[in-house]
Amino acid sequence: MAIRKNSSRGRHASSSSRTPEKSNSNRKQDSKPTYKKKSSFSKTKPNPYRKDIRKDSPKQRIEEPTEIRLNKFISNSGICSRREADTYIRSGSATVNGKVITEMGYKVKLDDEVRFDGSLISPEAKKYVLLNKPKNFITTMDDERGRKTVMDLVGGATKERIYPVGRLDRNTTGLLLFTNDGEMAKKLTHPKHNVRKLYHTSLDKKLAMKDLQKISENFVLDGKMVFVDAISYIENQSKTEIGIEIHSGRNRIVRKIFEHFGYTVVKLDRVIFSGLTKKNLSRGHWRHLTQQEINNLKML
Repeated sequence: MAIRKNSSRGRHASSSSRTPEKSNSNRKQDSKPTYKKKSSFSKTKPNPYRKDIRKDSPKQRIEEPTEIRLNKFISNSGICSRREADTYIRSGSATVNGKVITEMGYKVKLDDEVRFDGSLISPEAKKYVLLNKPKNFITTMDDERGRKTVMDLVGGATKERIYPVGRLDRNTTGLLLFTNDGEMAKKLTHPKHNVRKLYHTSLDKKLAMKDLQKISENFVLDGKMVFVDAISYIENQSKTEIGIEIHSGRNRIVRKIFEHFGYTVVKLDRVIFSGLTKKNLSRGHWRHLTQQEINNLKML
């Protein structure tokens, strides 16, 4: 009896160890690596929704640089490579806020006045956009009264912040140049550079020959001498259609010239600006200048 009991218990224990206990043992062994695997995964890939992790997220830490190396500043302006810029810096070609800098690795702030060989430079790439301006748009960066501005028309032209060179009044159409090249804008708006500006003018009545001749000569307007480079009737059109070329940058000067002699300008369209024309440029559309056009402007 005792032997049978022990044998039975042994068989029962043996059977139990082969099936249930082994199964339990397997479950315990499986649970450990699963737990470790989760723990390992948790360490290598933190939960992005935890507030303490999000606070240290690299995306949150990225900030726009407030200073850059002088050689990079010069290189970004399009003058030369960084390595060449170092050579120019050593030779004293660069100034920052009026002070000559020859130190390698010198850092400048983005709002510092940096000059290269005396010319003001910017770390932005230079952009030049030509617009064929329509009526009813004012030449300003923004308008407190909510009127349409020329910036509404060239908003998608470039990521750089560009500005109109000079201005055309609200009812004047035609060529208007935009750029972030301050030196270029200064040249194009200063009378001493004799920048050619040709307008097609439509008058309320025919322009008398005697008045055309008077306009072609120097005369005083509002206490200042006016110099008209050229004026003529437009061929094969009515004598109300006049072409006038002028380099003065005075506000509304073309309209004032004709008003001075008793005429009202009905339409005014700038058709040539410093050699740039409206060819293949529809009203209200813009285009980037070609490299050749940019080179021509830089030769002024």
